[in-house]
Amino acid sequence: MYIYPYNLKSKAVLWLWQLRDIGVIGVGALVSVLAVTQAGFLPPIVVTAAYAFLTIRFEDTSILDFLRYACAFFIGRQQLYEWRMAHE
Repeated sequence: MYIYPYNLKSKAVLWLWQLRDIGVIGVGALVSVLAVTQAGFLPPIVVTAAYAFLTIRFEDTSILDFLRYACAFFIGRQQLYEWRMAHE
């Protein structure tokens, strides 16, 4: 079921994922199935399943977005505020 965005500025969503995430999950699933059937290599299917879980959208946010924002705040781009008295 295709859900049309309410405000025409949000990204298109199919079921619980954005369309870009559906594409990534589809390609990842294809590579994972090939890896499991041809080489018996299991990690790609685990990574694909984890990505599919982390990108589930609920009210225009996902767990992966939250983790990105948290890493940016705590690790990457911390902001430094200097409080000074205004000279009159």
